Amino acid sequence: MSAIKVAILGFGTVGEGVYRTIQSHSEELTAVLGKKVEVAAVLIKNKQKERAINEDVLVTTDFSEILELPQLDIVVEAIVDKEPTFTFLKKAIERGCHIITANKEMFAHHGKELFELAEENHVSVGFEATVAGGIPVIQTLRQLLKINRVQQVQGILNGTSNFILTEMRVKKQSFAESLLSAQVNGYAEADPTNDVEGYDAFYKTMILSRIAFGEEPNWQDVEREGITSITIKLIEAAEKIGLRFKHIASLSRAGGQIKASVKPVLVGSEHPFYHVEGVENAVNVFSDIVGRITLQGPGAGMYPTASAVIEDLVYVCQSKPAKSSVTPSPTAISEPENPQGKETWLVYGLAKKQLNTSILWIEQVSEGTFIIQATKKDVEQLVRQQNAQGYYPIVGEYDVEMKDEVVTAL
Repeated sequence: MSAIKVAILGFGTVGEGVYRTIQSHSEELTAVLGKKVEVAAVLIKNKQKERAINEDVLVTTDFSEILELPQLDIVVEAIVDKEPTFTFLKKAIERGCHIITANKEMFAHHGKELFELAEENHVSVGFEATVAGGIPVIQTLRQLLKINRVQQVQGILNGTSNFILTEMRVKKQSFAESLLSAQVNGYAEADPTNDVEGYDAFYKTMILSRIAFGEEPNWQDVEREGITSITIKLIEAAEKIGLRFKHIASLSRAGGQIKASVKPVLVGSEHPFYHVEGVENAVNVFSDIVGRITLQGPGAGMYPTASAVIEDLVYVCQSKPAKSSVTPSPTAISEPENPQGKETWLVYGLAKKQLNTSILWIEQVSEGTFIIQATKKDVEQLVRQQNAQGYYPIVGEYDVEMKDEVVTAL
Protein backbone atom coordinates (compact mmCIF):
# COMPACT_ATOMS: atom_id res chain seq x y z
CA MET A 1 0.00 0.00 0.00
CA SER A 2 1.53 3.29 -1.08
CA ALA A 3 1.59 6.28 1.25
CA ILE A 4 0.40 9.86 0.90
CA LYS A 5 3.43 12.10 1.33
CA VAL A 6 2.91 15.46 3.04
CA ALA A 7 5.18 18.47 3.51
CA ILE A 8 4.47 20.98 6.28
CA LEU A 9 5.67 24.56 5.78
CA GLY A 10 6.23 26.09 9.20
CA PHE A 11 6.50 24.37 12.57
CA GLY A 12 4.89 26.89 14.89
CA THR A 13 1.65 26.29 16.75
CA VAL A 14 -0.33 25.21 13.68
CA GLY A 15 2.43 23.28 11.90
CA GLU A 16 3.37 21.31 14.99
CA GLY A 17 -0.29 20.61 15.70
CA VAL A 18 -0.74 19.18 12.19
CA TYR A 19 2.39 17.03 12.56
CA ARG A 20 1.29 15.64 15.92
CA THR A 21 -2.24 14.94 14.68
CA ILE A 22 -1.01 13.03 11.65
CA GLN A 23 1.02 10.86 14.05
CA SER A 24 -1.73 10.39 16.65
CA HIS A 25 -4.53 9.75 14.13
CA SER A 26 -2.59 7.63 11.68
CA GLU A 27 -4.98 4.68 11.89
CA GLU A 28 -8.07 6.84 11.36
CA LEU A 29 -6.52 8.53 8.32
CA THR A 30 -5.51 5.17 6.84
CA ALA A 31 -9.02 3.79 7.36
CA VAL A 32 -10.63 6.77 5.61
CA LEU A 33 -8.14 7.24 2.76
CA GLY A 34 -7.02 3.64 2.22
CA LYS A 35 -3.40 4.79 2.43
CA LYS A 36 -1.05 5.77 5.20
CA VAL A 37 -0.34 9.49 5.55
CA GLU A 38 3.33 10.27 6.14
CA VAL A 39 5.06 13.59 6.77
CA ALA A 40 7.96 13.66 4.32
CA ALA A 41 9.35 17.12 5.04
CA VAL A 42 9.08 20.15 7.32
CA LEU A 43 10.17 23.66 6.36
CA ILE A 44 11.61 25.64 9.27
CA LYS A 45 13.39 28.97 9.87
CA ASN A 46 15.96 27.99 12.46
CA LYS A 47 17.82 24.69 12.18
CA GLN A 48 19.41 25.14 15.60
CA LYS A 49 16.11 24.90 17.48
CA GLU A 50 15.31 21.42 18.79
CA ARG A 51 12.07 19.90 17.55
CA ALA A 52 10.38 16.56 18.17
CA ILE A 53 10.43 15.43 14.53
CA ASN A 54 11.24 11.89 13.40
CA GLU A 55 14.70 11.37 11.93
CA ASP A 56 13.33 10.10 8.61
CA VAL A 57 11.62 13.45 7.95
CA LEU A 58 13.49 16.01 5.86
CA VAL A 59 13.86 19.14 8.01
CA THR A 60 15.09 22.07 5.95
CA THR A 61 15.16 25.84 5.57
CA ASP A 62 15.22 25.53 1.78
CA PHE A 63 11.84 25.02 0.08
CA SER A 64 13.52 23.87 -3.16
CA GLU A 65 14.77 20.75 -1.34
CA ILE A 66 11.14 19.86 -0.56
CA LEU A 67 10.11 20.29 -4.20
CA GLU A 68 12.91 17.91 -5.23
CA LEU A 69 11.56 15.02 -3.15
CA PRO A 70 10.82 11.96 -5.33
CA GLN A 71 7.23 11.81 -4.06
CA LEU A 72 5.21 14.73 -2.74
CA ASP A 73 1.39 14.71 -2.72
CA ILE A 74 0.23 17.49 -0.39
CA VAL A 75 1.81 20.73 0.84
CA VAL A 76 0.38 22.18 4.06
CA GLU A 77 1.25 25.86 4.57
CA ALA A 78 1.21 27.13 8.16
CA ILE A 79 3.35 30.24 8.02
CA VAL A 80 2.32 33.93 8.05
CA ASP A 81 2.49 36.91 5.66
CA LYS A 82 1.65 36.96 1.96
CA GLU A 83 5.19 36.17 0.84
CA PRO A 84 7.03 33.92 0.43
CA THR A 85 4.00 31.70 1.15
CA PHE A 86 2.14 32.59 -2.04
CA THR A 87 5.20 31.77 -4.13
CA PHE A 88 5.74 28.49 -2.27
CA LEU A 89 2.17 27.37 -2.89
CA LYS A 90 2.27 28.31 -6.57
CA LYS A 91 5.39 26.19 -7.00
CA ALA A 92 3.76 23.31 -5.11
CA ILE A 93 0.73 23.42 -7.39
CA GLU A 94 2.94 23.50 -10.49
CA ARG A 95 4.72 20.44 -9.10
CA GLY A 96 1.30 18.70 -9.04
CA CYS A 97 0.62 18.85 -5.30
CA HIS A 98 -2.64 19.51 -3.54
CA ILE A 99 -2.27 22.48 -1.21
CA ILE A 100 -3.77 23.32 2.19
CA THR A 101 -3.36 26.70 3.85
CA ALA A 102 -4.16 28.29 7.21
CA ASN A 103 -2.95 31.73 6.08
CA LYS A 104 -6.02 33.98 5.88
CA GLU A 105 -4.22 37.19 4.80
CA MET A 106 -2.39 35.51 1.94
CA PHE A 107 -5.47 33.56 0.87
CA ALA A 108 -7.74 36.61 0.95
CA HIS A 109 -5.33 38.37 -1.41
CA HIS A 110 -4.34 35.44 -3.64
CA GLY A 111 -6.94 32.70 -3.22
CA LYS A 112 -8.50 33.28 -6.64
CA GLU A 113 -5.13 32.93 -8.36
CA LEU A 114 -4.34 29.77 -6.44
CA PHE A 115 -7.71 28.24 -7.38
CA GLU A 116 -7.18 29.03 -11.05
CA LEU A 117 -3.66 27.59 -11.03
CA ALA A 118 -4.88 24.49 -9.17
CA GLU A 119 -7.62 23.97 -11.75
CA GLU A 120 -5.06 24.16 -14.55
CA ASN A 121 -2.89 21.57 -12.79
CA HIS A 122 -5.78 19.27 -11.75
CA VAL A 123 -5.17 19.52 -8.00
CA SER A 124 -7.30 20.72 -5.09
CA VAL A 125 -7.09 23.56 -2.58
CA GLY A 126 -7.98 23.22 1.11
CA PHE A 127 -8.48 26.37 3.17
CA GLU A 128 -10.82 25.46 6.04
CA ALA A 129 -8.24 26.62 8.59
CA THR A 130 -8.23 30.19 7.21
CA VAL A 131 -11.63 30.95 8.81
CA ALA A 132 -12.82 30.33 12.38
CA GLY A 133 -10.18 27.80 13.44
CA GLY A 134 -11.77 24.47 14.29
CA ILE A 135 -15.29 25.36 13.12
CA PRO A 136 -16.03 23.57 9.79
CA VAL A 137 -17.69 26.59 8.21
CA ILE A 138 -16.16 26.17 4.73
CA GLN A 139 -17.23 22.53 4.49
CA THR A 140 -20.70 23.46 5.78
CA LEU A 141 -21.11 26.17 3.14
CA ARG A 142 -19.93 23.78 0.45
CA GLN A 143 -22.62 21.31 1.49
CA LEU A 144 -25.35 23.96 1.75
CA LEU A 145 -24.54 25.39 -1.67
CA LYS A 146 -25.34 22.10 -3.36
CA ILE A 147 -29.05 22.87 -2.90
CA ASN A 148 -29.61 25.73 -0.43
CA ARG A 149 -29.30 29.34 -1.51
CA VAL A 150 -27.27 31.18 1.09
CA GLN A 151 -28.59 34.66 1.71
CA GLN A 152 -26.69 35.89 4.75
CA VAL A 153 -23.59 34.97 6.74
CA GLN A 154 -22.61 36.53 10.07
CA GLY A 155 -19.72 35.60 12.28
CA ILE A 156 -17.55 36.29 15.28
CA LEU A 157 -14.33 35.50 13.46
CA ASN A 158 -11.58 36.82 15.72
CA GLY A 159 -11.03 35.13 19.07
CA THR A 160 -8.69 37.85 20.34
CA SER A 161 -11.28 40.61 20.03
CA ASN A 162 -14.00 38.42 21.51
CA PHE A 163 -11.74 37.55 24.45
CA ILE A 164 -10.98 41.22 25.13
CA LEU A 165 -14.66 42.23 25.03
CA THR A 166 -15.52 39.35 27.38
CA GLU A 167 -12.75 40.27 29.82
CA MET A 168 -13.82 43.92 29.84
CA ARG A 169 -17.41 43.00 30.68
CA VAL A 170 -16.84 40.16 33.14
CA LYS A 171 -13.85 41.58 35.01
CA LYS A 172 -14.76 45.28 34.66
CA GLN A 173 -11.39 45.96 33.09
CA SER A 174 -10.25 48.63 30.66
CA PHE A 175 -9.40 47.82 27.05
CA ALA A 176 -5.67 48.12 27.81
CA GLU A 177 -5.90 45.74 30.79
CA SER A 178 -7.88 43.18 28.80
CA LEU A 179 -5.49 43.40 25.85
CA LEU A 180 -2.57 42.73 28.19
CA SER A 181 -4.43 39.70 29.57
CA ALA A 182 -4.92 38.43 26.00
CA GLN A 183 -1.19 38.83 25.32
CA VAL A 184 -0.20 37.10 28.57
CA ASN A 185 -2.47 34.16 27.69
CA GLY A 186 -1.05 33.92 24.17
CA TYR A 187 -4.24 35.07 22.43
CA ALA A 188 -2.79 38.34 21.10
CA GLU A 189 0.48 39.22 19.40
CA ALA A 190 2.89 41.86 20.69
CA ASP A 191 1.45 44.02 17.89
CA PRO A 192 -2.30 43.27 18.08
CA THR A 193 -3.35 45.65 15.28
CA ASN A 194 -4.60 42.94 12.90
CA ASP A 195 -6.93 41.57 15.57
CA VAL A 196 -8.23 44.63 17.43
CA GLU A 197 -8.63 46.83 14.34
CA GLY A 198 -10.58 44.16 12.46
CA TYR A 199 -8.14 43.30 9.66
CA ASP A 200 -7.97 39.61 10.56
CA ALA A 201 -11.78 39.33 10.58
CA PHE A 202 -11.92 41.32 7.34
CA TYR A 203 -9.69 38.85 5.48
CA LYS A 204 -11.79 35.95 6.74
CA THR A 205 -14.97 37.74 5.66
CA MET A 206 -13.68 38.10 2.10
CA ILE A 207 -12.87 34.38 2.01
CA LEU A 208 -16.39 33.55 3.23
CA SER A 209 -17.90 35.84 0.61
CA ARG A 210 -16.06 34.01 -2.15
CA ILE A 211 -17.51 30.69 -0.98
CA ALA A 212 -21.04 31.86 -0.13
CA PHE A 213 -21.62 34.11 -3.15
CA GLY A 214 -18.90 33.25 -5.64
CA GLU A 215 -17.45 36.76 -5.48
CA GLU A 216 -16.32 39.46 -3.10
CA PRO A 217 -17.51 43.01 -2.52
CA ASN A 218 -15.16 45.83 -3.41
CA TRP A 219 -12.73 45.85 -0.50
CA GLN A 220 -12.86 49.65 -0.32
CA ASP A 221 -16.64 49.54 0.18
CA VAL A 222 -16.51 47.28 3.23
CA GLU A 223 -17.07 49.04 6.54
CA ARG A 224 -14.28 47.89 8.85
CA GLU A 225 -14.11 49.05 12.46
CA GLY A 226 -12.17 47.55 15.34
CA ILE A 227 -12.92 47.44 19.06
CA THR A 228 -10.45 50.03 20.35
CA SER A 229 -13.11 52.73 20.86
CA ILE A 230 -15.24 50.57 23.16
CA THR A 231 -14.92 51.59 26.81
CA ILE A 232 -15.87 49.82 30.01
CA LYS A 233 -18.53 52.49 30.59
CA LEU A 234 -20.14 51.70 27.24
CA ILE A 235 -20.06 47.98 28.03
CA GLU A 236 -21.69 48.55 31.42
CA ALA A 237 -24.35 50.82 29.91
CA ALA A 238 -25.19 48.21 27.27
CA GLU A 239 -25.35 45.44 29.87
CA LYS A 240 -27.92 47.40 31.90
CA ILE A 241 -30.36 47.09 29.00
CA GLY A 242 -29.53 43.47 28.24
CA LEU A 243 -27.06 44.06 25.39
CA ARG A 244 -23.51 42.87 24.80
CA PHE A 245 -20.85 44.13 22.44
CA LYS A 246 -19.70 41.60 19.85
CA HIS A 247 -17.33 42.18 16.94
CA ILE A 248 -19.34 40.80 14.03
CA ALA A 249 -18.58 40.24 10.38
CA SER A 250 -21.68 40.35 8.18
CA LEU A 251 -22.30 39.37 4.56
CA SER A 252 -25.52 39.56 2.57
CA ARG A 253 -26.56 39.71 -1.04
CA ALA A 254 -29.42 41.86 -2.28
CA GLY A 255 -30.17 43.75 -5.45
CA GLY A 256 -27.30 42.02 -7.23
CA GLN A 257 -24.74 43.42 -4.81
CA ILE A 258 -22.86 41.98 -1.85
CA LYS A 259 -22.92 44.05 1.33
CA ALA A 260 -20.26 43.43 3.92
CA SER A 261 -19.15 44.93 7.21
CA VAL A 262 -16.82 44.08 10.07
CA LYS A 263 -17.63 46.12 13.17
CA PRO A 264 -18.79 46.15 16.81
CA VAL A 265 -22.49 45.39 17.19
CA LEU A 266 -24.80 45.28 20.22
CA VAL A 267 -26.68 41.98 20.46
CA GLY A 268 -29.63 41.01 22.61
CA SER A 269 -30.02 37.84 24.65
CA GLU A 270 -31.99 36.07 21.91
CA HIS A 271 -29.19 36.52 19.38
CA PRO A 272 -27.12 33.34 18.76
CA PHE A 273 -23.88 35.26 19.44
CA TYR A 274 -24.94 36.63 22.83
CA HIS A 275 -23.37 33.73 24.76
CA VAL A 276 -20.29 33.31 22.54
CA GLU A 277 -17.54 34.20 24.99
CA GLY A 278 -13.76 34.26 25.33
CA VAL A 279 -11.75 33.04 22.35
CA GLU A 280 -14.73 31.19 20.89
CA ASN A 281 -15.78 31.87 17.30
CA ALA A 282 -19.24 31.43 15.81
CA VAL A 283 -20.76 31.58 12.34
CA ASN A 284 -24.47 31.96 11.58
CA VAL A 285 -25.66 31.07 8.08
CA PHE A 286 -29.13 31.84 6.72
CA SER A 287 -30.28 29.97 3.62
CA ASP A 288 -33.62 29.49 1.95
CA ILE A 289 -34.32 25.84 2.85
CA VAL A 290 -32.65 25.06 6.16
CA GLY A 291 -33.14 28.56 7.56
CA ARG A 292 -30.65 29.68 10.20
CA ILE A 293 -27.89 27.44 11.51
CA THR A 294 -25.14 28.44 13.92
CA LEU A 295 -21.73 26.84 14.23
CA GLN A 296 -19.69 27.58 17.34
CA GLY A 297 -16.35 26.44 18.64
CA PRO A 298 -12.70 27.29 19.31
CA GLY A 299 -11.42 29.84 16.82
CA ALA A 300 -7.71 29.26 17.29
CA GLY A 301 -5.12 27.11 18.99
CA MET A 302 -2.90 24.19 18.07
CA TYR A 303 -5.45 21.39 17.82
CA PRO A 304 -8.61 23.24 16.69
CA THR A 305 -6.69 24.63 13.69
CA ALA A 306 -4.93 21.31 13.12
CA SER A 307 -8.36 19.68 13.05
CA ALA A 308 -9.40 21.96 10.19
CA VAL A 309 -6.18 21.17 8.29
CA ILE A 310 -6.60 17.42 8.75
CA GLU A 311 -10.20 17.54 7.53
CA ASP A 312 -8.92 19.46 4.50
CA LEU A 313 -6.29 16.79 3.97
CA VAL A 314 -9.06 14.22 3.65
CA TYR A 315 -11.05 16.60 1.45
CA VAL A 316 -8.28 17.25 -1.09
CA CYS A 317 -7.47 13.54 -1.30
CA GLN A 318 -11.06 12.54 -1.95
CA SER A 319 -12.40 15.43 -4.01
CA LYS A 320 -12.18 16.25 -7.65
CA PRO A 321 -10.02 19.28 -8.48
CA ALA A 322 -11.86 22.29 -7.06
CA LYS A 323 -13.36 24.95 -9.25
CA SER A 324 -12.29 28.51 -8.59
CA SER A 325 -15.57 29.33 -6.85
CA VAL A 326 -19.18 28.35 -6.40
CA THR A 327 -21.54 30.89 -7.92
CA PRO A 328 -25.10 30.73 -6.56
CA SER A 329 -28.09 31.24 -8.77
CA PRO A 330 -29.32 34.84 -9.06
CA THR A 331 -32.53 33.66 -7.40
CA ALA A 332 -30.54 33.40 -4.17
CA ILE A 333 -31.02 37.16 -3.78
CA SER A 334 -33.41 37.88 -0.96
CA GLU A 335 -35.69 40.78 -0.34
CA PRO A 336 -34.32 43.00 2.42
CA GLU A 337 -36.11 42.66 5.73
CA ASN A 338 -36.22 46.44 6.08
CA PRO A 339 -36.91 48.10 2.71
CA GLN A 340 -36.43 51.60 4.17
CA GLY A 341 -32.94 50.66 5.35
CA LYS A 342 -33.77 51.65 8.93
CA GLU A 343 -31.89 49.99 11.78
CA THR A 344 -31.91 50.29 15.55
CA TRP A 345 -29.00 52.19 17.09
CA LEU A 346 -27.56 53.12 20.46
CA VAL A 347 -26.32 56.71 20.13
CA TYR A 348 -24.32 58.22 22.98
CA GLY A 349 -22.99 61.67 23.77
CA LEU A 350 -25.96 63.56 22.30
CA ALA A 351 -26.67 67.04 23.64
CA LYS A 352 -30.42 66.72 23.17
CA LYS A 353 -33.23 64.83 21.51
CA GLN A 354 -33.59 66.41 18.09
CA LEU A 355 -36.88 66.51 16.22
CA ASN A 356 -36.48 64.75 12.91
CA THR A 357 -39.34 63.07 11.09
CA SER A 358 -36.99 60.46 9.60
CA ILE A 359 -35.74 59.32 13.03
CA LEU A 360 -37.84 57.31 15.46
CA TRP A 361 -36.79 58.04 19.07
CA ILE A 362 -37.47 54.81 20.96
CA GLU A 363 -35.92 55.26 24.42
CA GLN A 364 -33.63 57.52 26.41
CA VAL A 365 -31.48 55.13 28.43
CA SER A 366 -29.41 57.76 30.19
CA GLU A 367 -28.45 61.40 29.92
CA GLY A 368 -27.30 61.91 26.34
CA THR A 369 -27.79 58.25 25.42
CA PHE A 370 -30.71 57.19 23.22
CA ILE A 371 -32.00 54.20 21.31
CA ILE A 372 -33.30 55.29 17.93
CA GLN A 373 -34.45 53.77 14.67
CA ALA A 374 -33.00 55.41 11.58
CA THR A 375 -31.10 54.85 8.38
CA LYS A 376 -27.33 54.80 8.64
CA LYS A 377 -27.21 58.07 6.70
CA ASP A 378 -29.58 59.76 9.15
CA VAL A 379 -27.76 58.56 12.26
CA GLU A 380 -24.43 59.71 10.82
CA GLN A 381 -25.93 63.12 10.10
CA LEU A 382 -27.35 63.32 13.64
CA VAL A 383 -23.97 62.49 15.18
CA ARG A 384 -22.22 65.10 13.05
CA GLN A 385 -24.77 67.83 13.81
CA GLN A 386 -24.56 67.32 17.58
CA ASN A 387 -20.91 66.34 17.72
CA ALA A 388 -21.95 63.16 19.52
CA GLN A 389 -19.42 60.61 20.71
CA GLY A 390 -20.57 57.65 18.68
CA TYR A 391 -23.18 55.06 17.76
CA TYR A 392 -23.53 51.28 17.47
CA PRO A 393 -26.14 49.11 15.73
CA ILE A 394 -28.40 46.94 17.91
CA VAL A 395 -29.38 43.44 16.86
CA GLY A 396 -32.04 41.59 18.84
CA GLU A 397 -34.16 42.50 21.83
CA TYR A 398 -33.09 44.81 24.64
CA ASP A 399 -34.40 45.47 28.16
CA VAL A 400 -35.58 49.06 28.74
CA GLU A 401 -36.97 48.40 32.24
CA MET A 402 -33.58 49.09 33.82
CA LYS A 403 -32.90 52.27 31.85
CA ASP A 404 -32.90 54.47 34.96
CA GLU A 405 -29.97 52.48 36.34
CA VAL A 406 -27.79 52.99 33.29
CA VAL A 407 -24.59 54.81 34.09
CA THR A 408 -24.72 58.46 33.11
CA ALA A 409 -21.02 59.16 32.99
CA LEU A 410 -20.58 58.17 29.37
